[in-house]
Amino acid sequence: MTHSVPNRNWSYPTAIKFGVGRVAELAEHCKAAGIKKPLLVTDKALASLPITANALAVLDAGGLGRAVFSDVDPNPNETNMAAGIAVYLAGKHDGVICFGGGSALDLGKMIALMAHQPKALTVWELEDIDDWYTRADASKIAPIIAVPTTAGTGSEVGRAGVLTNSVTHKKKIIFHPKLLPVVTICDPALTVGMPKFITAGTGMDALAHCLEAYCSPFYHPMSQGIALEGMRLVFENLPKVYANPNDLDARAHMMSAAAMGAVAFQKGLGAIHSLSHPIGAVYGTHHGTTNAVVMPMVLDYNRAEIEERIDRLAAYLGMKGGYAGFHEAVMQLRAALGIPANLSAMGVQFADLDMLTDMALEDPSCGGNPVVMTKKNTRALFEACM
Repeated sequence: MTHSVPNRNWSYPTAIKFGVGRVAELAEHCKAAGIKKPLLVTDKALASLPITANALAVLDAGGLGRAVFSDVDPNPNETNMAAGIAVYLAGKHDGVICFGGGSALDLGKMIALMAHQPKALTVWELEDIDDWYTRADASKIAPIIAVPTTAGTGSEVGRAGVLTNSVTHKKKIIFHPKLLPVVTICDPALTVGMPKFITAGTGMDALAHCLEAYCSPFYHPMSQGIALEGMRLVFENLPKVYANPNDLDARAHMMSAAAMGAVAFQKGLGAIHSLSHPIGAVYGTHHGTTNAVVMPMVLDYNRAEIEERIDRLAAYLGMKGGYAGFHEAVMQLRAALGIPANLSAMGVQFADLDMLTDMALEDPSCGGNPVVMTKKNTRALFEACM
């Protein structure tokens, strides 16, 4: 018998404890995971906020201490990782709580991954290429608990982290199956205090994850369905939380959409992310905001391959006009959220476009784009984004 359905390997997320106030369960989930002395990894801004103090109080009350590492840059690098590992080892910790947005979640994962690996193994040897992850000693990876405080990255349900090489300024996706948190606590109340530009950027990141997964040519119908519903949640709820940060119902739906986007992109990402990653690495821009800036240009770049699929998406979302209607909805959402109009407005320089093009083509995300990315058409895409 012959068939045309390809073989694929699928995996889906971990135990998720979802609901308002569930950060109060943090200590008990640490204990259930066998963690007796956790290190809470967060970013510099979050470290002094009440939500972090509350999480540390929960740990302290449970007899787990209140150790924190917060030297996390917006685009974390191997220097941040080395500093975190030094704190982890000095404190004789046995697990990591990743507490914050994508930067803290990704760096916390890297600390858990590398703290006890052989010194000869570098983190760059575990990039998400082929089976490179098998180079790591899986038994040496510390257990991870994730507590997202933004609704966008979805790293809380992922098996990878993004780390920027401080020398080459290239972002690398570091992968290992054991980077999937053993437990994720999704407490929408933790996202209430986000600044408006972070609410906007992270929300658009969730949309980008769902959109690129939906448009990816690879076969994964489960992710396809999750991406579709994730986009509905973003379009309906991101404007609400931007207008009213205290709308807990909308916050909850956005937190769901963020996790859904990261689950969905097992199907693939594309040009949005392959452009955004080098821009973030070189210019230090916010990842989700950068995704939002290039999104409509990438839609046009891919239009010939995705128009029928976007027509179906628009119908599901109740948008008139098919592809054109969806494109216009993206433009209106960007405007409502104060997203910059183009890359020039973010400070990107024409003189860097050749370098950025080369970096984009090296990014693994480009392999999932519906249109094959070449040096010529990728450079033209960057120019369109300027």
